[in-house]
Amino acid sequence: MSGVIAVLGFGEAGSLLTRDLLAAGASVRGFDPAVPAPAGVTEAGSDAEAAAGADLVLSVNSAKEAVAALAGSLDAMRQGTVWADLNTAAPAVKQRLAEIGRSRGIPVTDIAMMAPVPGKGLRVPMLASGEAAGEVAARLRGYGANVEVLDGPAGLAATRKLLRSVFYKGMAASIVEALEAARAAGYEDWLREHIAEELEKANAKTVDRIVTGTRQHAVRRGAEMAAAAEMLADFGVEPIMADASRALHERLAAEEE
Repeated sequence: MSGVIAVLGFGEAGSLLTRDLLAAGASVRGFDPAVPAPAGVTEAGSDAEAAAGADLVLSVNSAKEAVAALAGSLDAMRQGTVWADLNTAAPAVKQRLAEIGRSRGIPVTDIAMMAPVPGKGLRVPMLASGEAAGEVAARLRGYGANVEVLDGPAGLAATRKLLRSVFYKGMAASIVEALEAARAAGYEDWLREHIAEELEKANAKTVDRIVTGTRQHAVRRGAEMAAAAEMLADFGVEPIMADASRALHERLAAEEE
């Protein structure tokens, strides 16, 4: 495929995406203030310089740099350039990016990577929303990417990703905390096996059972998690997730009063 792709940011995700783009025959320009460009990339001296020579820009720097990267590149980009933000940022940030781009005729696409990039590279499942989402998806699919287009504005892809993050990252954090406490108590192997069994047998009915049971037994479970948090503290483990669970159960119980 013709045209130049600019990649801003050569961290873990950016470097792996760039590797696969190059392998698929893409012409890539790029910039990262801290990481040298991978071999085969035309290295630029700034975000703006990289974007100036591209018709598609992939911003993979960081959520805190996302707005500054776009704002600082606006004067350098030609009309017709499409900006795609792949950073894990709040929907409001993605919407702000779209507003900035719209004011200068630069369409902004919100892309959410829905799994770890290592091991998958450009084939990591991605969601795209916002202006030019279909165009960006088609372009990246030509290089082997796995992109699903959502019918909605920038911020929709980020919303779906972060909703999943509340579940998945919250579950992961609870598992890590529970195993840390089990290790302190001398029962790590037992708990690890128990967790694996529960995950293996989970299905759609599990979700309904969890939601219904949590609300129905909020008072008792709130007290139970208070006791669990106290136990973890006795083990020398900070009960971050256990105490958060206590607080949630207490809120649900209060809503039923």
